[in-house]
Amino acid sequence: MAKGRKNRLYPEISPELSALMRTGWADTEQHDLSPDEQAPYAARRRTALSARFPGERLVVPAGRLKTRSNDDTYPFRPYSGYVHMTGDRARDGALVLEPRADGGHDAYCFQLPRDSRDDDEFWTGPTAELWMGRRRSLAEAERVLGLPCRDVRTAAADLAASDVPTRVVRGIDPVLEAALSTDPERDAGLEEALSDLRLVKDDWELGELRKAVDSTVRGFTDAVAELSTAVASSERWIEGTFLRRARLEGNSVGYGTICAAGDHATIMHWTDNDGPVRPGELLLLDAGVETHTLYTADVTRTLPISGTFTPVQRRVYDAVYEAQEAGFAAVKPGAAYRDFHEAAQRHLAGRLVEWGFIEGPADRAYELGLQRRFTMAGTGHMLGLDVHDCAAARCEEYVDGVLEPGMVLTVEPGLYFQRDDLTVPEEWRGIGVRIEDDLVVTADGHENLSADLPRSADEVEDWMARHAR
Repeated sequence: MAKGRKNRLYPEISPELSALMRTGWADTEQHDLSPDEQAPYAARRRTALSARFPGERLVVPAGRLKTRSNDDTYPFRPYSGYVHMTGDRARDGALVLEPRADGGHDAYCFQLPRDSRDDDEFWTGPTAELWMGRRRSLAEAERVLGLPCRDVRTAAADLAASDVPTRVVRGIDPVLEAALSTDPERDAGLEEALSDLRLVKDDWELGELRKAVDSTVRGFTDAVAELSTAVASSERWIEGTFLRRARLEGNSVGYGTICAAGDHATIMHWTDNDGPVRPGELLLLDAGVETHTLYTADVTRTLPISGTFTPVQRRVYDAVYEAQEAGFAAVKPGAAYRDFHEAAQRHLAGRLVEWGFIEGPADRAYELGLQRRFTMAGTGHMLGLDVHDCAAARCEEYVDGVLEPGMVLTVEPGLYFQRDDLTVPEEWRGIGVRIEDDLVVTADGHENLSADLPRSADEVEDWMARHAR
């Protein structure tokens, strides 16, 4: 039996209790399962991955539970490359593509099977089903995933026993990684390929992203409706309001929600969310619902807590809105990926020169990157299973690449005037504004998936007036 807690209340198991626990259980095997709707798409993705690595075995782990403290673990979320190639969301698994003589691969999946009722593991072990919930049997997993499935408990030994040239995604499953003698540089090529293959979304993925965005729109509307309550509470009320929608309609949030009121809005990744929500200031909410299939939205709106922008707030907001419009215009097939970023940043550089905050002319300021003091980050990123999707893709395919139909990206310009920045007038300090939307590249341009959320200052004020309580 697995080692238990040092200070547990029950030090041992009597033979009588062990015998009692092993009897009287119904057969719950599910025989009427159908393949997951994602299964045929995942099969095509595996075929594309196979074509890149003829003659090599590929191992893509799902990952394992990670300890939060003592015997408490973080909520499990599998490696995105594994999800993309299998549609599976179970822990402890691994996809293996075994090379064939013809250059192709046979795919199978290692899975953690159901616990047997013939020993005490099902109610005492570290992965005990009676504690953590029912898992699929290997036969059930095969039907759902459309893949042969094997017991993951023998995976390390099975894979180590073969001398087939192998690549494994590193940093996901230390047990499998330790069992395989692979070259880290060659392994990096596998993760790179898995990211490359997520750049263009298939029809099924686009449907999931639409669900994620639609739920996110409802979450933002919930937040607006509860702003008055947040004024009497804190940023965390809004964070919790959005989380409720995310858990109700999806798996959870796709990343740590940024709920930043007042000068917290000038902090790019403010996730403490413990500050006051004060009338007269702005609230920057950057949040996204993650679907049950783990695709996430990523949307930002900056809201006047009182319902209307002050003149200075509106001036900043309008500049960011105009920059986003410039970025939108550059999102189309055949355009360089960098074009939308450059269009938005050039516009903001011009506004900052006009306001006297950086030295012009605007083109020179942009070329020198002077606007970055106030714009901080890039203007967007790919979106999908990860909020910053495809991050390991080849640069020539991503940041130095060309937009294609089916790519999904965010356009999110912002201006951030720090509270202690003496280079700007005092009334500008502590103002942070970001507007972010999720766009899919289409055959003739783009579609704004989050268009149902108001963007212009007038639209935002009207929207808040209609939904405020």
